[in-house]
Amino acid sequence: MDDKFLIGLDFGSDSVRAVLVNTKGEQLATSVHNYTRWAAGKYSDAAVSRFRQHPLDYLEGTEKVIRDVVCGIDPAQIAGIGVDTTGSTPCAVDAEGCPLALKPEFAENPNAMFILWKDHTALEESQRINDVAKTWGGTDYTMYEGGSYSPEWYWSKLLYVLRHDEAVRNAIHGFVEHCDWITAELAGTSVKPSRCAAGHKALWHESWGGMPPEEFFAAVDPLLIPIRRKMYSETFTADVPVGHLSAKWAEKLGLTTNVVIAGGAIDCHVGAVGAGIRANQIVKVIGTSTCDLAVAPEVTKCVPGICGQVDGSIVPGLTGMEAGQSAFGDIYAWFKRFVSIGGKVELSDLEKEAAALPDGDVMALDWMNGRRTPDANPFLKGAIFGINLGTTPAMVYRALVESTAFGSRAIAERFLREGIKIEGITAIGGIAKKSPFVMQYLADALNMPIKVAAYEQTCALGAAMFAAVASGIYADIYAAMDAMAPETDMVYTPKRNLDERYAQYLRYAGAYEQEVMKQQ
Repeated sequence: MDDKFLIGLDFGSDSVRAVLVNTKGEQLATSVHNYTRWAAGKYSDAAVSRFRQHPLDYLEGTEKVIRDVVCGIDPAQIAGIGVDTTGSTPCAVDAEGCPLALKPEFAENPNAMFILWKDHTALEESQRINDVAKTWGGTDYTMYEGGSYSPEWYWSKLLYVLRHDEAVRNAIHGFVEHCDWITAELAGTSVKPSRCAAGHKALWHESWGGMPPEEFFAAVDPLLIPIRRKMYSETFTADVPVGHLSAKWAEKLGLTTNVVIAGGAIDCHVGAVGAGIRANQIVKVIGTSTCDLAVAPEVTKCVPGICGQVDGSIVPGLTGMEAGQSAFGDIYAWFKRFVSIGGKVELSDLEKEAAALPDGDVMALDWMNGRRTPDANPFLKGAIFGINLGTTPAMVYRALVESTAFGSRAIAERFLREGIKIEGITAIGGIAKKSPFVMQYLADALNMPIKVAAYEQTCALGAAMFAAVASGIYADIYAAMDAMAPETDMVYTPKRNLDERYAQYLRYAGAYEQEVMKQQ
């Protein structure tokens, strides 16, 4: 099979990228396409935490990046395509599975588009789900979601759309995750539900036969019942093929219909596979937000305060666990915009100045898009304390970096407290490759070495690994990881003790959270 190639298709928050790799994981070509409408600022409003993406951005990007990477390649050599997307990023579809935004009457309606993972418009709806989950019947259906349901997730977003848009409510037939829709679109088949997306974002669990019962959703809001009645009970891991590339897409891409389409999954989970995750390890995906992924052979309890634990959601046969921060790189990007009002400021310049500073009085909290974990709380906001007339931008930037590092430590401590071993940490994502200052702060805060995977597009590589299994090149994902996972680029080792600063962060966090929640 040495003459076979694989494509990993990775849909991020701002762009879609494709990599073409051989069966050893060596990158042969790559292409990135920035979403046109998203880049123009259409359909979103950060002031109200509304973030929507048009399906045409995904379709146009898919065609562009895949045609780029297969240019000059014999189409017969392409064995499979694997796909990962952000999540939970669902969309209202019609009876044929077509996103409503692709229909003329909904082409400019944000509620008919994909609702990006970081959209927080469904705050009230998530609170309603949590209230019912804690008081209805004898089962808390959020128990495998860390005990709290987020406005970032499937049912919250669906309920928001149904409550706020009568036209969409009257036209909707289903509500489909991006990773499920795009794989079905490429294969020209019906949706094959992702175990990863369903388990971590949509309350699916094998122990109660799929989704919670209709009665639960009726107690939340009867508007949910028509969609609940159409929901699946069976889900699939990403190594299971959805089908083969359809004739329509084969013509678009210049490929053959022999290309296998692997199952879809959420980007960070697939990135953990791309990094070669093993039991008792954490893979940190560090970008606009963070995701902390762990796998374990057996978890005998529900781990509170995380984003779910699902059998097979990362590696088939192991329990996958997800945690993370709702904002990480987004915080740095916000600060860059904030201080660039009088002229462009580069974060690299701020980092040089911040690295030379001692610990000061400025302290920050990293909740600028709410808190995802530990213990989801979307009502929280970021904060900066201790500034005076002598405070410089570099001092504030240092405090913001410190806050994101301490947010990561809080996640690690939750895993450890609940009996989940951490014997190693690997980092992937843009910040892991670009910012030694941030990475050193993370290593110091966590008091553990952090390996950085020697690969730019690790999520796309993980998608290609699943394609290698789905197309029969490798027998299972372990064999694919053994053959294709990248080496370590570098290792950040702890250089100083931050325990006292972290204790101060926790004191500020506790007091501030109490004050914010008094106002809710």
